[in-house]
Amino acid sequence: MARLDSVWVVDDDESIRWVLEKGFSENNIDVSVFESAHEVIKKLESENPDVILTDIKMPGTSGIDLLDQVKTLRPEIPVIVMTAHSDLESAVDSYEHGAWEYLPKPFDINEAVQMVQRAALSNKESINPGNEKSNPAEIVGEAPAMQEVFRAIGKLSNSSSTVLLMGQSGTGKELVAKALYEHSPRKDKPFVALNMADIPKDLLEAELFGHEKGAFTGADEKRIGRFEQANGGTLFLDEIGDMQLETQTRLLRVLSNGEFYRVGGREPIKVDVRIITATHQKLESHVKEGTFREDLFHRLNVIKITLPNLNERREDVPALSKHFFRVSSEELEEERKFLSAEVERYFMSLPWPGNVRQLENTCRWLTVMAPTREIRLEDLPDELMAEDSESSKSWTDSLKSWAEGSAAKGEINLLETTLPEFERTMIKVALNKTMGKKKDAALLLGWGRNTLTRKIKELGLEKEY
Repeated sequence: MARLDSVWVVDDDESIRWVLEKGFSENNIDVSVFESAHEVIKKLESENPDVILTDIKMPGTSGIDLLDQVKTLRPEIPVIVMTAHSDLESAVDSYEHGAWEYLPKPFDINEAVQMVQRAALSNKESINPGNEKSNPAEIVGEAPAMQEVFRAIGKLSNSSSTVLLMGQSGTGKELVAKALYEHSPRKDKPFVALNMADIPKDLLEAELFGHEKGAFTGADEKRIGRFEQANGGTLFLDEIGDMQLETQTRLLRVLSNGEFYRVGGREPIKVDVRIITATHQKLESHVKEGTFREDLFHRLNVIKITLPNLNERREDVPALSKHFFRVSSEELEEERKFLSAEVERYFMSLPWPGNVRQLENTCRWLTVMAPTREIRLEDLPDELMAEDSESSKSWTDSLKSWAEGSAAKGEINLLETTLPEFERTMIKVALNKTMGKKKDAALLLGWGRNTLTRKIKELGLEKEY
């Protein structure tokens, strides 16, 4: 990649400045480092860097203040925001103020280098800062997979694009939908939610589009449907995969021209509604089976956000638990509980098949039932202990059955066959977990980075990573 004229790094942490300066220099990038945003603002009067990389929280002028100044003085300069406070509010704040990208700490130096190179060579994006901020949806998460979700919400903060949320039950799809709404140009208009799976199929059309008086038996008066209720705002359709074909056709027409008829109605009704949908199902499979319209799928799949399972973001379990204990204590008027160190480690080891919702329900149960403020192992419900036993047993039993079956068939060199596949699987899991960051993946596996690089080469994974 071509040499950049100038990259400015702004951070009050000397160690961060040193690491970035060294990393950029080694990658043929000219770099200047600054201890404060004030120094940068003053220098902007006479010089223009290609990229500015700044921390958010600094003494005196903050990174967000600097971002505002850059957008006023030099709006063409891309600004990348770094922060150790990897939450939704920080991400949205950064994007709303015009950040080119958001880089949570700790980061891999190679990731920072690549991001700066992309910023310098890309077409500059123009993002208008928001005037007012609403309270963000309470989404908790610092795991890399959740940072990707935060980034997506931030990038869509000035958009009314159709969004498809993918994720298993209990991963927080409605929370993300509300966050998209709260950080959108439609935040002052209605947010209307409807779960497809909760509505009987014969009543779904009337629920969506409303009905006229006398349209069917029991329609004693005219009723406004969810589309009209959401006019000007956002309509969230959960479990969209459960929608029957006839209703899919009507939904497609609304998305195409913004018009529909109430059930039993003769006059077209015009609406302006942003659609956010969610599903735990693989809609592509439904399309192939003919149970979901392909043209509707493409209409809904404009921007797709995939929510991780809780067992893919185990590092978030302690923070989520604290959050749920706080909320539960306020709602139930009980003293606030907290996890002992032993239980915290145990919680992080569990598979959580019910995802975040299961953890929330567990915290609510413990808020009421645990005898003391500190939660100990003996306070946990029996099913939670049994869940761990089953999950621990399942993979070892499977391995044992495979080994016994292979031995019975007369196969030999079992370890020679098994170990490479085991390592290959573990490497893939680690790299997917860390969003491709080899340094973090190596740490997760208990290897050095050189060992991981060598294993990737030996196992033929170079093209994938």
